[in-house]
Amino acid sequence: MEAADTKPKWRRRAEDRPDEVLDAALKMFARNGFAATKVEDIAKEAGLSKGAIYRYFPSKEDIFESLVNRAIAPVAERSEELARTSHENPVVLLRAVLSVIGVKLSDPDTLALPRIVLQEAGRFPELAETYRRQVIDKGIGALELIIQKGIAAGQFRPVDVHLAIRNVMGPLLAHLILSQIFRIDEDTHIAPQDFIESHFDILMNGLLKERAGD
Repeated sequence: MEAADTKPKWRRRAEDRPDEVLDAALKMFARNGFAATKVEDIAKEAGLSKGAIYRYFPSKEDIFESLVNRAIAPVAERSEELARTSHENPVVLLRAVLSVIGVKLSDPDTLALPRIVLQEAGRFPELAETYRRQVIDKGIGALELIIQKGIAAGQFRPVDVHLAIRNVMGPLLAHLILSQIFRIDEDTHIAPQDFIESHFDILMNGLLKERAGD
């Protein structure tokens, strides 16, 4: 007979509660919007008291920031670190970073966060500021550095880096919006990595000094 687990259940659950709160908050924010969701709603969804929520998160805004930090900020930070420290070929590095970002943002739970920001930024500009600081600034910084390295190495044409970033990310964001919000490819089931490879192929023919097939 296996030995009984004598560890108090409440102690195990206490360690999990912040994640339970965040799971409940994401569900409620995505369903009802940030403004319409009350802390009481999150507490009810999580099976906790309102007071228990405030033990972990001082405010609803802190809950949102924690959702960002859990879901996508680590990817942005890792991309920034790779761009800064990696000695990999800039072409290979750019493909890798785009793949990680594209696959992560294809997760509906992750994409729900920028959707919430877009819906609520007019009333809650601090949400947009949080997402920009924790995700967008780091992602843009990583891509800028990779393109700059490619230009310095003579692999990329001397393009305007700031404009190039928008051309790099624009099609990816458009694809996510069209597929996740407007559901235009429900019948074709385009895999995130397939789109990334297609986008990267077209992108490189615009960035490389010697175009493929020339």
